[in-house]
Amino acid sequence: MNITIDIPDEVRVYVEAQVIAGAYSSVAEYFLDLVKQDQKRNAQAKLEELLLEGIDSQGQEVTPEYWENLRSTVLGQNSQENPKDK
Repeated sequence: MNITIDIPDEVRVYVEAQVIAGAYSSVAEYFLDLVKQDQKRNAQAKLEELLLEGIDSQGQEVTPEYWENLRSTVLGQNSQENPKDK
């Protein structure tokens, strides 16, 4: 897929200089790296948001039933059946 964007000349010169310097193999690689960095920043922000939400929430007692419910939720309803028991 091709995407065409208009950028100011000073930005074009900067990006091309990064390619010439060997930091990137192409202009496309430079912009792809920017997108990947943005995705990482967004994922980090989401993780921090979830961590803060967890810190601010009331605690929960962790019992064997809690772990079994968590396994069922994560692995599916059949996780309660242990294949070794069959």
